[in-house]
Amino acid sequence: MARDFIMPGEIITGEGALDMAQSKLEALGTKALIVTDQVMIELGNAAKVEKILSNQGIAYAIYGKIAGEPTDVMIEGGLQLYQEENCDFIIGLGGGSPIDSMKAIGALASNGGKITDYMGKVIDKPTPPLVAIPTTAGTGSEATQFTIITDTKNDVKMLLKGQVLMPDLAIIDPMFTMTAPAKITAATGLDALTHAIEAYTSRKAQPMSDTFAVSAVKKIFTYLPIAFKDGKNMEAREQMSIAALEAGIAFNNASVTVVHGMSRPIGAIFHVAHGLSNAMLLKECLTYVRDGAYDRFAQLAYLIGVAGSEDSDEVAANKFVDAVGEICEELETPTLENYGIDKEEYVKVIDKMAADAMASGSPQNTRKEITLEDVKLIYRNLFK
Repeated sequence: MARDFIMPGEIITGEGALDMAQSKLEALGTKALIVTDQVMIELGNAAKVEKILSNQGIAYAIYGKIAGEPTDVMIEGGLQLYQEENCDFIIGLGGGSPIDSMKAIGALASNGGKITDYMGKVIDKPTPPLVAIPTTAGTGSEATQFTIITDTKNDVKMLLKGQVLMPDLAIIDPMFTMTAPAKITAATGLDALTHAIEAYTSRKAQPMSDTFAVSAVKKIFTYLPIAFKDGKNMEAREQMSIAALEAGIAFNNASVTVVHGMSRPIGAIFHVAHGLSNAMLLKECLTYVRDGAYDRFAQLAYLIGVAGSEDSDEVAANKFVDAVGEICEELETPTLENYGIDKEEYVKVIDKMAADAMASGSPQNTRKEITLEDVKLIYRNLFK
């Protein structure tokens, strides 16, 4: 069966990638809107991008108002600045939030309307050129056709999509990830792990996405604990940057499954960062769905060396899920309760969260048949 497989237009990876990208930026336009956050400005990361643009004689404006996960209000502000400043291409600098925001601003610059108009629709009118410069190793947004924006009126995290949202240029320079604190390194790294595992165990998995997914899983189990404990370890940072990219490419083509479907509502209602909510859910969700894909989970167990040929697929799959639980613990992932979510408030919204999760379509990509009642049960299990 023929399969479509899409990736960013061009990818530059490794130490010094930003310098190497200078001449590429000149071909994209005459004035850039840099979409970022205050932390990137304070750390001097934005200044590094400004310098590169100035070297090429490219004008720019900075939109630094992405605070936390992007909302429809932030996107409207960015679009307004893009239009006022007569920009003709966009650079997203930061974690997944600025990169997702860049895509949404680009979509509105070409397609018009409000970002909430595109919930459940495919965005298909080409955007201005988009450049993604990730500063965390996790979301994979630099390699996907998706953007997640919160609809502030309805408390819903909208998953918006379209091949036109795929960045034209992804600059993966591990130098930028060196400033990420341990907690961010853990949450974003476990987000990448979730992408890779879900892509590999999705109904929509295909040989090409499998190649990227298994490579990412192996790298993350090896290098994420090192990057978490020693943020200055350049090899670990570089390997994690590549793993996040690989995981992004994998799930962009194979989709995510139940973990992502269930984490978005938790994030939207309780304001938990996306990577962290995935990490909180990961072990519980995989425990519930592993019997739908023992063979696939077993392959991952063999890959990371926690199971051997003497193990049946079922035993190996169980060992893999245990290993996932162990890495989440090693990286100090809090439970919902430890995070400070009130149990009564949580129980009250389980029905809404489950409905929103199923409406996203992601749980249906799980190889095990997942119903609304299954999702409610997993939500309840998280607060045993």
